[in-house]
Amino acid sequence: MDPNDLIARIALAARSAAGVLAASSGQCRNDALRACADALRASRKSLQAANAKDLALAKSLALSPAMTDRLRLTDARIESMASALELIAAQGDPVGQALSASNRPNGLRVEKRRVPIGVVGIIYESRPNVTADAAGLCLKSGNACILRGGKESLDSNLAIARALHAGLKKAHLPPSCVTVIDSTDHALVTAMARAEGLIDLIIPRGGEQLIRAVVQAATVPVIKHYTGNCHVYVHAQADLAMAERIVLNAKCQRPGVCNAAETLLVDQAVAREFLPPLAQALLKAKVELRLSARAKKLLPPALRSRVKDTVEADWAAEYNDLILAVDVVDDLAQAVAHINTYGSKHTDAIVTGSLAAAEAFVTGVDSASTARGPRSASAPTNSTPEAPWAPRTSPPTNGSSPETVTSEPDPPSIPSPTDRIPKPLAVSQEFFP
Repeated sequence: MDPNDLIARIALAARSAAGVLAASSGQCRNDALRACADALRASRKSLQAANAKDLALAKSLALSPAMTDRLRLTDARIESMASALELIAAQGDPVGQALSASNRPNGLRVEKRRVPIGVVGIIYESRPNVTADAAGLCLKSGNACILRGGKESLDSNLAIARALHAGLKKAHLPPSCVTVIDSTDHALVTAMARAEGLIDLIIPRGGEQLIRAVVQAATVPVIKHYTGNCHVYVHAQADLAMAERIVLNAKCQRPGVCNAAETLLVDQAVAREFLPPLAQALLKAKVELRLSARAKKLLPPALRSRVKDTVEADWAAEYNDLILAVDVVDDLAQAVAHINTYGSKHTDAIVTGSLAAAEAFVTGVDSASTARGPRSASAPTNSTPEAPWAPRTSPPTNGSSPETVTSEPDPPSIPSPTDRIPKPLAVSQEFFP
């Protein structure tokens, strides 16, 4: 079938389902999410059988270990997908929320309310968990979705879709609320991006090449970010033992994801003490280190011979692999300047025991998500009075406001797990009449 005709057929079914979702109650959508979570758990064996086919394909395609890891569906990751759907269900209903209201002198009442977008097309690569995450957020917010994953994860995505359809059926919602395209034809990406009047919004997730191709082809509105060149800055007042654990985790836990650390900046005040043991630990973890001349000279000769020199392109690189660029900076101001020059405005972190330094970093860095490492008992104290502890908050998926992650010792309350799930897609009628 012609790609445009196929997308039109899929989108028309999705538009019909979007009308059902928009009219459904929050309870109905929550029931569907929980039923989908149950179906994922019940389908674990079939999900892993399908995933094994994708992993075999990954081997034949000679994908890197980090990219292959993105594909793998372990028991823990299947449980994480199911739990995420339940956490989304536990959030408040965004549909129909009145954001403001006023009465005009002539008696007319004007309200601004959140309403579903309609049909959301999501184009992504490799990670099959995105299928469940994207479907869950769209269901919660009353939007139908059309999902087009990469060829590397096709069998896994289709198996996840079958489980989600079982959950939708149990909740008496049409399966076309969530459609996973069963073809890897690249022409379908362009057809989705140009399906004006059928698809209301496109969200590409993946490599920069994919996202730029979608943006260039699109006549439908697009929400996007290009790369995940993420930084960790170890401040002069950091707990260095904590900083080492954070850096190892940020680089090594899942190097193929878009919020993995790609560049480490170390304050000159602690660099001589911090870098040699950290470099040893990273090399032991099989991380390729690329160091500036300033950073490299702080290593003992035995380590210098095991690291590479940086080139200018390293500072803007998203490696998606076990590679880390390292530099030494004079102070916080220079760290912020470096991040704002080379970063991708994705996710950047400071490790410090100083609240004032943390606030300066969060204020100065132009990033959608900024984090400051928690203060430990051994970290140096700061004379600035501490502000009340603030739990983590997440931005709307449309990127209208940045996310700040904060934590302080002994908070008065622990943030709900639902604070860690992005708020579902919804728009205001003030902006979309």
